[in-house]
Amino acid sequence: MNINQNYSNLQDSYLFRTIAQRVSARKAENPGAGIIRLGIGDVTRPLAPAVVDAMGKAVREMGDAATFRGYDDGGVGYDFLRDAIAGYYKSKGVDIGADEIIVSDGAKSDVGNILDIFRPGATVAVPDPVYPVYVDANVMAGNKIVYIDGNEENGFLPSPDLPDGVDIVYICSPNNPTGAAYSREQLRRWTDQALSSGAVILFDAAYESFITDPALPRSIFEIEGARRCAVEICSFSKLAGFTGVRCGYTVVPRELRAGEGKSLLELWKRRQTTKFNGVSYITQRGAEAALSPEGLAQCRENIAYYGENARIIGAALEKLGIRYFGGVNAPYIWLRCPDGVGSWEYFDYLLNEKDIVSTPGAGFGKNGEGFLRLTAFGTRENTEEAAARLG
Repeated sequence: MNINQNYSNLQDSYLFRTIAQRVSARKAENPGAGIIRLGIGDVTRPLAPAVVDAMGKAVREMGDAATFRGYDDGGVGYDFLRDAIAGYYKSKGVDIGADEIIVSDGAKSDVGNILDIFRPGATVAVPDPVYPVYVDANVMAGNKIVYIDGNEENGFLPSPDLPDGVDIVYICSPNNPTGAAYSREQLRRWTDQALSSGAVILFDAAYESFITDPALPRSIFEIEGARRCAVEICSFSKLAGFTGVRCGYTVVPRELRAGEGKSLLELWKRRQTTKFNGVSYITQRGAEAALSPEGLAQCRENIAYYGENARIIGAALEKLGIRYFGGVNAPYIWLRCPDGVGSWEYFDYLLNEKDIVSTPGAGFGKNGEGFLRLTAFGTRENTEEAAARLG
């Protein structure tokens, strides 16, 4: 039996699996350790009451033959949720048609799956440091990867200085792992570059709800011309705490075309309806409720909670004189390891000496070496305790 040989080109282990193994080893040798997890971007706050109520009602509907629902409307999302998402964009000053929105089980899935609609062997530009899924998904697809450098000099916000022949560009803003967010002018330069070169931008906006600065764009579609060169991928995981519920969506403008004038919206819709039967009715009702006025207010209370956690961690680092990025307009704190220590060395130190789980920057690419990512998604009690241990 032949296999996809591209899988042989993957790193031996996914970053977060390696971290989990080291944490398990620490727990095995010290069962009483009070380990605080500030590594993976998993939320800890409960679902908003409006979401719980909506999902409970949906469960009861599913228990009645008169209101039972099976597959959704063609596997692209129920109209009620797509309309709610379009309304959410409207509140940000962006006009998106409900028919341009395809609902999925999360941004992580879409980030990799959308490569199916592009030609094999495409040249793809990804930032470094980078969310590992961008790289691994393209390795699996057999694509050529070009890295664009993010570093301290450019604030971990690479500029659109790309070689010729790039077909696809990944941009994440606010960024995972660095917490850096692009300005409107910076995104305009990326959009102009994509329009002139014919590249397609895959814009990961999973953390847009953490932006508090009104001067920063929360959607690439706030930028003129982006509808002709960009796809936006978003998630309810961070907006509404759906990491354990799973729901996301991708926006593909009608006018976005490639190749022989093919509509990327129709290609993506065809891909999804062929390989995916849609998100559950119960989940979609919960997502709809998260976008209601009541639901958004409740969700934003949780986001503010995590924002305060980020402030607490940042204040501890400032007191120690440790330089960091992010922590504002993003749930991630990207810190320089003190005294020139390597990423994995400092990870092991924090784990084995302070019982704090972090994420080594080297796991996000060569430019991540010497840095570490902390998340603000812990409980307040654990975040304050972690800040005290750091001190």
